[in-house]
Amino acid sequence: MSFAARLEAELEQFKQQGVYKRLNHLEGPQGARSRMEGRGEVVILSSNNYLGLCNEPEVVAAGRRALDQFGAGTGSVRFICGTFTIHRELEQALARFVGCASSLTYVSCWNANEGLVPTLLGEQDIVISDQLNHASIIDAVRLAKTSTKCQTAVYRHSDMTDLEEKLRAATASPLKLIFTDGVFSMEGDIAKLPDIVALARRYGAVVAMDDSHATGVLGKQGRGTAEHYDMVGDVDIITSTLGKALGGAAGGFTAGPAPLADYLTQRSRPQLFSNALPPTVAGSALAAVRHLERHPELVTRLHDNARYFRERLIALGFKPLPGETPIVPVMLGETAKAIRMSELLLDEGVFVTGFGYPVVPQGHARIRCQLSAAHTRDDLDFALAAFKRVGGKLGLL
Repeated sequence: MSFAARLEAELEQFKQQGVYKRLNHLEGPQGARSRMEGRGEVVILSSNNYLGLCNEPEVVAAGRRALDQFGAGTGSVRFICGTFTIHRELEQALARFVGCASSLTYVSCWNANEGLVPTLLGEQDIVISDQLNHASIIDAVRLAKTSTKCQTAVYRHSDMTDLEEKLRAATASPLKLIFTDGVFSMEGDIAKLPDIVALARRYGAVVAMDDSHATGVLGKQGRGTAEHYDMVGDVDIITSTLGKALGGAAGGFTAGPAPLADYLTQRSRPQLFSNALPPTVAGSALAAVRHLERHPELVTRLHDNARYFRERLIALGFKPLPGETPIVPVMLGETAKAIRMSELLLDEGVFVTGFGYPVVPQGHARIRCQLSAAHTRDDLDFALAAFKRVGGKLGLL
């Protein structure tokens, strides 16, 4: 069998199993509603555009100005060809926003995570990771284990007893890095940050937190999981994204103590061998941070929408996972059922994605609803009516 034929056979198997993912093409900007090719206008419940800033005129205009001033990109790696002042401005703003002394941008948070763990850990060190951490953390840990021969451990999801056991077993490791998501993207729950930090202090460990689904989302000013717990400045290392609440384009960053950004600049491979963040993205992300700082009411509106949608889903008879974030997962079990429900909802004018294996474990397929500050009550009521009709068709209610 040829290489192409092998791929075609596997793709056909995906389709027969009902797990094949089809791309939907939008004809306009991301928003509470958008025009989808062949569908017309649909309500978007599947985007990380938590604050509605993807098409905020101020954010778009800032990206356009940066494009005009700096061009399309650096053309090479920052330390080789020079970096742009917009990168420095953005990094200073991000560090201040999340409560750290320094930050360094990457082309994605995936790169930020990938550039953190293998750079910091040596053969005698250990990284201890939450069982439900994002794939980028999992792959960063695998990379570090392979490249630096560091030690690794996984603790049961948000199980502090298990985390303490892992820390106790690692007392001989010079550097003990605990890595956790701030908000777990598929569950919508929040890390037990006060307990994690307390254990880290007790056992001499360092805490790294991927706050991608919390930056711009949690805390009164949207400063993330640390602000949610009134712990701004207490987290050693924060990685996060610019591709969700902060403009929605792309990019990520790592923030931490003053020497960290400099050290990563010297040694982090994704930083040393990859082009800098495009200036248009840097410009729009910087504008998004400043816009949020001036408009913290966006965070309040986001949570009002999430609370309303969750309560109405429950009233209809659905059983979303409990939580207080704008991620509202409706559990269905089978991957094919989740994909089928998402297809029927799209027929009703609601774009929301069904997730199954390998994105989530076998038997834990779900429809993941994500709310935005940009949603109106009319948008939410339209979506809820669609859920009621589709839930009835599938025998879920």
